[in-house]
Amino acid sequence: MTIAEKILAAKSGKNSVKPGEIVEAFPDLVMSHTATWRSASVMKRIGATKLYDVDRLAIVLDHISPAKTEKYAADQQTSRNFAREKGVTKFYDVESGIAHLVLMQAGHVAPGDLIVGTDSHCTIYGSLGALGTGIGYTEVTSVWITGKLWLKVPESIRIIVNGRFAAGVYSKDLMLHLIGKLGADGCGYKSVEFYGDAVPDLSISERMTMTNLAMEMGVKCAFVPPDEKTAEYLKDRLKDWSRYKPVLADADAVYEQDIAVDLGSLEPMVACPHEVENTKPIGEVAGTHIDQVFLGSCANAKYEDLVVAAGILKGHHIAPNVRMIITPGSKEIMLQAMNSGVLQTLIESGGLVTNPGCGACAGDGGTLADGEVCLSTANRNFIGRMGSNKSSIYLSSPATLAASAIKGVIADPREFVRE
Repeated sequence: MTIAEKILAAKSGKNSVKPGEIVEAFPDLVMSHTATWRSASVMKRIGATKLYDVDRLAIVLDHISPAKTEKYAADQQTSRNFAREKGVTKFYDVESGIAHLVLMQAGHVAPGDLIVGTDSHCTIYGSLGALGTGIGYTEVTSVWITGKLWLKVPESIRIIVNGRFAAGVYSKDLMLHLIGKLGADGCGYKSVEFYGDAVPDLSISERMTMTNLAMEMGVKCAFVPPDEKTAEYLKDRLKDWSRYKPVLADADAVYEQDIAVDLGSLEPMVACPHEVENTKPIGEVAGTHIDQVFLGSCANAKYEDLVVAAGILKGHHIAPNVRMIITPGSKEIMLQAMNSGVLQTLIESGGLVTNPGCGACAGDGGTLADGEVCLSTANRNFIGRMGSNKSSIYLSSPATLAASAIKGVIADPREFVRE
């Protein structure tokens, strides 16, 4: 069996499962973010009062945080009251950051786990060998009450990445290359597993970017098989080490297809408006005017991403026509960037630092006016996502973003990055 098949078999009490089979699975964790108030309201409306297992709930208020309207304040109050009344210990308020990063940093994600949540980018948990997938808020309510849900076992695709990135090229560029090649539905309801001689050298941060962006190819889930780096990342995070149970695919597992990528052949990539799959090499978009850059989101607001951007910006100042918004992915990341001087570099170069959270990726701050252009490290660039329907969003790596901020137009980071 593949990784997805093994995890779904284990969580549904079966010895084996096959693609296309519907299983009744019991998730280890169900995450809800700012939509928690919706799930709580559904629970109240149907008259349910008892949770199946409160320890399986995690709530993180990461979207539109802190509240910017009375309505958002009321919704967040509903979520806080629900968590307090039900005794939810895995509750993280508006200062904590983006749900996915917060939960992984807090040790709530382990290899072999099945995690569902109210965000499509739950696929990111596959960076630690867990099966993460998004569900709706009514489904969340159902899992709260029953402890289980139906899932269809996906077909699996194997992506083999060999070689090493050239200077100025990163995992974001790999994923934009794949999304452009395969399309937004190229892996629809599939499980993707990453292999190849490049994988052991990829940092956990790079793996997070890969499994996060895999969602934009339509995946149900995505995995980087757990290894020594996974264990190292979780060593001081998992409170109960017995939870560390890596799940690996069998040698004779069946895959729908294999896709090979030579990392050395890649160059910086940019997703152009208004679809993530509309990707182009940097040379085809270099020189495009920008009004704003946004360094944030669960795809690329990790500490390593901030370090990459700061390394390019150090000694430079952003162009006078550009606004640079920096939103660290979590409080832990922000503190690390503060203590290391990375945050100081970003501010001195002209950046505006906001509180940790989803920020402009979720349309909270950094709103664009008619005709304005933003270069973002987020995972989506749909029309109107950051304000005006007449604005445009391009997506890139933190390195391309930093180089572009300096130049005032979309620019090739290889001018600033050397081996």
